[in-house]
Amino acid sequence: MQVRSIHYDGGMERLKFGESGPPPLAEMMRPADLDEIVGQAEILGAGAPLRTLIERGNYRSFLFWGPPGTGKTTVGHIIAKRSRAHFVHLSAALSGVKEVRAALSRSQVRFESEGKRDLLFLDEVHRFNRAQQDVLLPYLEEGSVIFIGATTQNPSFALTSALLSRCQLFCFSPLSEAEMKVVLRRALKDARGLEGRYELTSEAEEALIALSDGDARRALTTLELASSIATGTVIDVKLIEQALQRKGLRYDKAGEEHYNLISALHKSIRNSDPDASLYWLSRMIEAGEDPRYLARRLIRIASEDIGLADPNGLEVALAAREAVEAVGLPECDLALAQAAVYLACAPKSNALYLALREARQDVMKRPNEPVPLHLCNAPTPLMKRLGYGKGYKYAHDFEEGIAPMDCLPPSLKRRRYYRPKRSGLERELNERLEKIRKDK
Repeated sequence: MQVRSIHYDGGMERLKFGESGPPPLAEMMRPADLDEIVGQAEILGAGAPLRTLIERGNYRSFLFWGPPGTGKTTVGHIIAKRSRAHFVHLSAALSGVKEVRAALSRSQVRFESEGKRDLLFLDEVHRFNRAQQDVLLPYLEEGSVIFIGATTQNPSFALTSALLSRCQLFCFSPLSEAEMKVVLRRALKDARGLEGRYELTSEAEEALIALSDGDARRALTTLELASSIATGTVIDVKLIEQALQRKGLRYDKAGEEHYNLISALHKSIRNSDPDASLYWLSRMIEAGEDPRYLARRLIRIASEDIGLADPNGLEVALAAREAVEAVGLPECDLALAQAAVYLACAPKSNALYLALREARQDVMKRPNEPVPLHLCNAPTPLMKRLGYGKGYKYAHDFEEGIAPMDCLPPSLKRRRYYRPKRSGLERELNERLEKIRKDK
């Protein structure tokens, strides 16, 4: 079912649909006003910036950036309804400059003759190149159209500075698990939706939320399809799998299965098993785990289980995190896999982990001794007279760059926390430290 046009005139709305039946569940459950919107509290909550602009009727040119199914188009409809504008929905992936220019010209004529503006909602605006984006600029400057450009790509990279300077940018976030539950349960009970005709089991709800990845439209579309193939009134995990044509993996982001899987991934990397690492990583990605969480865990593994045996491990893990932030799923999956395999194949050492743990234990269990005077800073004459900095030896004054001087408190003299393993780079570090300690 495709919406051809929506008019908001005189406070009344009329939806023109095709002849093949009622609109989809996701369209029927589209919030009609701001109070019905689920999520996006930072921009649409009470007193939030976008909500304030809408409530005051300050309809500027907007850019909405965020993943699918997070409410970008819905907010466009609400603005059109409040402003009694004709809602024109075009996609830069399907429409060319000719169609966009025609829509802008119609709005300009209407504005000049009736004092009313159309609302042009241009989806996937990042698909337009620089020259195509420039077509919008004159109309935005004269204010003859309410313009909303929607994009899933970072506007800093995808849009021209000229367009960015003329629009106010708002970021939309994926819906949380709790917010997705609100959307689904409302659809199951609401008269616009399934009106209580079906029951969604808790396991099916969990699977549907995990596989929808914060996309409300995807979740509602799957729920509708599952209800249409159901033979009874109960929608279970099997029906969700059939609707999605993929397996609903058993997974609970806050429960035992979550911790079991991340434990399996961590221990597989620690044990230098790239194949098992890829398997457990795939299990978590396919089950809907937040890729940012996976990136954070890989960073931890790089320091805890590899450390200075291969310092590049941390660089690879950090690069994977940057890829997650830049492109998100599904594009970032290979970056996560690359990091997991690199870490699995890297030489292992927990010497750094053990060293920090022992140092912390001494800090917590022993008295906090004062810094030895020869290591103290002496910025004033009084402090120098009190012996601050006395006896300090500047390391660069010595041939090997190492001064014969203790840097720990007296009670911890010759305490050893860091004990490099004979693996990877730490083999060299061990030899160097042995020589340093012997010379001292």
